[in-house]
Amino acid sequence: MSPNERDVTLSPIMSEEKSITEVSTYSKDTPVGRPDTDGRAGVFVPSELFDPSANAAIRSGSGIVGFGNPDGSLTVYFEANRFDESGLHKWENKARKAYERLVMAAPTVSKAKIDARYMEQVGIIDGMGITLKQPDRLTQWLALCDKLDTAPAAPVTIWKTR
Repeated sequence: MSPNERDVTLSPIMSEEKSITEVSTYSKDTPVGRPDTDGRAGVFVPSELFDPSANAAIRSGSGIVGFGNPDGSLTVYFEANRFDESGLHKWENKARKAYERLVMAAPTVSKAKIDARYMEQVGIIDGMGITLKQPDRLTQWLALCDKLDTAPAAPVTIWKTR
């Protein structure tokens, strides 16, 4: 693992019964493997099991994108606009910045390998834009973070057409 990558994977105890809220959101809709330029990646928000104190690198209101790994974990890239750039105020711009880092495999500390139970996939991002399948979950999370003013205006954000 490189110094720029944080391993926040927690191993589950396999013999325990799991409640429905502990089941991974890694599904058939979760893109597997790093996408090429303009390829598909998942858009995520922290699940109810996410512990912000144990995962302090992923800040409130971050745009979080990523892909599934063969071991069932997720690799996520995130952008929180820590330096208050005006062009990154809106959530969709944060997600796009994280996506650009992801597809370029750019060196960054804003990257983590995480247990899929701690993230909930709410949409898809690619080179054309973002499609939110669960916009209400994103809105809930941004409201919880006191970042509702950064929410996208619609469930589909297009920045490029074919």
